[in-house]
Amino acid sequence: MTTPPAEPIVDQRRFRLAYVPGATPGKWVRRWQERFPDVPLDLVPCEVADSARLLAEGAVDAAVTRIPRALDLADPGPHHVIDLYEETTVVVVPKDHYLTAAEELHPDDVVEENFLVPLDDALTWSSPPGIVLQHRPETTSDAIELVAAGMALLAVPQSLARLHHRRDLVYRPLAGAPTSRVGLVWPSPTSDLADEFAGLVRGRSANSSRGQEPQPKRTAKEKAAAKRANREAAGKVPGRNYGKSARRGRR
Repeated sequence: MTTPPAEPIVDQRRFRLAYVPGATPGKWVRRWQERFPDVPLDLVPCEVADSARLLAEGAVDAAVTRIPRALDLADPGPHHVIDLYEETTVVVVPKDHYLTAAEELHPDDVVEENFLVPLDDALTWSSPPGIVLQHRPETTSDAIELVAAGMALLAVPQSLARLHHRRDLVYRPLAGAPTSRVGLVWPSPTSDLADEFAGLVRGRSANSSRGQEPQPKRTAKEKAAAKRANREAAGKVPGRNYGKSARRGRR
């Protein structure tokens, strides 16, 4: 009788996960709730600039945030990072703007356009597009309001353009712009709960064990023997004694 794999041992407390605007941790939260229903997961919304600080202060156990922007703004201390996904950069423009005629914009298309760079800008630019205005709105939300007023354009990760969607604004991808990477960051050394959450993100199954030793690789001869044994057990291939039994039966 085969003993089923043991369930991972999880400290029975709470797991606190910070996430920044535009990030989508929902699917991992659902997996956590299915696998560890007795361990609450608290979602903590925060700005990119605060995510690394919250980790350093121990206010959260992990953060889904923008990389490397979050780490440029604050030092989380010793930490680990997993890249989750990468986002396209788009330009937000008024709905009646002439740039909406193009399906995709290039740097040459916007070189003479005024751009806003909010203080919570999620992108890391070596050279921002167009003409950057000296006025810096405090937040992306404030910048969106100014775009709607016709003051300038705004380059943001696509998820933020969707988050701040307005009927009077549209967005277009900006080719050649830096992309925004969203990643999972957690402190080092890794706690049991953080290890379990990182495992969910990496696709670790419920039956896998962190402590299992890797199985030694089998030789080609061993693989062939195991394959034949499995087929014999299923009745697909005559066993080694088949010929002898058949001959004895004819006597």
